[in-house]
Amino acid sequence: MLTALVVDDEADARRRVAGLLRLGGWHVREAADAADALRQAASIDVDLVVTDVSLPGGNGPAMLRRMRRNGSRARFLVVTSDPSDEVRADAVTAGAMACLAKPVGARLLLDFLRSRTTGPAAQVPLTEVREWADLHDADVDAELMDRLHEMYVDALPGRLRAIASGTRSGNAPAVVSAAHTLAGTSGQLGHPEVASVCRAIAADARRGVMAHARVVELQELARV
Repeated sequence: MLTALVVDDEADARRRVAGLLRLGGWHVREAADAADALRQAASIDVDLVVTDVSLPGGNGPAMLRRMRRNGSRARFLVVTSDPSDEVRADAVTAGAMACLAKPVGARLLLDFLRSRTTGPAAQVPLTEVREWADLHDADVDAELMDRLHEMYVDALPGRLRAIASGTRSGNAPAVVSAAHTLAGTSGQLGHPEVASVCRAIAADARRGVMAHARVVELQELARV
């Protein structure tokens, strides 16, 4: 199984990308800042690093340069809310295969995942990197989308059990984590009502409220 490291100090953005990668079959680690990301990259073999440009303790491209100097052979992907020419250039010179605009859509990320580490994108010189951020309206292979949805459906019972179990036991952090993960993937894969209820469950759990009624509502909605 390939391993990805997702680096972003915005928890929702980080979990959204991490959730999509997990559905795509990746083992995912998360980090909220550059220092933690560097520690993890030094201790485990990472195949892909997805990082925001702006990070506590440094910026994403600078972190990627340091990872490469430390011997990392991972593929790099940069995401940013400001995909200017300057930011794109900085990302490419740091070794990034792509610079995507936030929030990262499922279609764009799936197109990247399709290449994995052995596909066409892995063979293209940095000077010939595609303008991935221009692919928002491109069609994604129907078979790939079908497969992703199959993965979503297969993972759904476990996600629901984690939310329900955390709610019954009063484990607020577990509820927040599980609900956020399901919210991110549901929103990206065309289940906005499921995503909305998950976000509400997570918001209640942060306040120490175990929303049993919302969990029942979620279980009814999540019959995809």
